[in-house]
Amino acid sequence: MLKQLERAEQKWGGANTLIDQWLNHRRRLLINYCQIAGLPPYEAIDKSLPAFKSVKEFCDLLVDYVSEGHFEVYDRVVTACEKNGESSQALAQTIVPKISETTDMALDFNDKYTSASDDKILYQLDKDLSSLGDAMETRFQLEDQLLEVLHSKYSA
Repeated sequence: MLKQLERAEQKWGGANTLIDQWLNHRRRLLINYCQIAGLPPYEAIDKSLPAFKSVKEFCDLLVDYVSEGHFEVYDRVVTACEKNGESSQALAQTIVPKISETTDMALDFNDKYTSASDDKILYQLDKDLSSLGDAMETRFQLEDQLLEVLHSKYSA
């Protein structure tokens, strides 16, 4: 996912403030994901679970990221698509519902880990992070299609 982000930053970075902000927030989310998942370069030497507080902080970033997409970025892209022809509009109408499916998974993850009062729930974290990681990868691929539209419509 980090390689995919680097390609997106190389392709669209610096062309639009909204795109730059969104990619920066994606980077923060991915770094935090790798940290709590113990993925390189953040693997834990002792194979211990992350701190419950760290998981909750990740949940905050996750909710902020998906909210930003739905309430700021997607609306702008969909509007651009509506103004720029039927093919762009059809693309947006196809992609946004698929992204919404990944949002549901992210919100379920958030609800599970922020409402838990006992840190024993962390024993389920590896499995849940794996599923969430798959959803995030799908989401980022779909978002990149929207970024392409936003870049082509708003960048000079």
